Amino acid sequence: MKKSIITIVGFPGSGKSSTARGVAEALGYERFSSGDLMRAIGQKRGLSIEETNTAAETDPTFDQEVDEALRGLNARENLVVDSRIAYHWLPESFKVLLKLDPRTGAERVYAQLQKEGRNGERAASVEEVHQNLLLRIESECKRYQAAYSIDYRDESNFDLVIDTAQHPLEEVVRIVTERYRNWLTQ
Repeated sequence: MKKSIITIVGFPGSGKSSTARGVAEALGYERFSSGDLMRAIGQKRGLSIEETNTAAETDPTFDQEVDEALRGLNARENLVVDSRIAYHWLPESFKVLLKLDPRTGAERVYAQLQKEGRNGERAASVEEVHQNLLLRIESECKRYQAAYSIDYRDESNFDLVIDTAQHPLEEVVRIVTERYRNWLTQ
């Protein structure tokens, strides 16, 4: 059974949140971000996102709070969820993976930090962001493998995979929206 839910997974800097916002707006859907929730959980504890991910390796309460929120979304419809593991908790959703090499992701994240800032994140250079992203990917993959036996980088889990280095944001939003509408009618 298909649900009118889109789960968007993305490598850091791939445009996961921006794509989710754009797709939700194009479809008139609501949006939920587990990254925003995880940042808020960490901020309450006085931690950066990198510190939050490291702490979550030994303190399961971080992921449990996010997991509970994600599982609660199963009862909803007309929703776009950006989350590294939402596809696992919402198996009847249209599952999208946004790929991007970590160096390009670091450049994008650094530019965003310089322009707009990001809740709980700071960096002095692209290289610092790159190293932090690599640590974050490693930390998340370790946690998700241990807790759920999943690897969000495995493309076989998804209905659509897009390398966002090859497409501007507006095109990614259009591709996701079109493919989702086709998926719903199949």
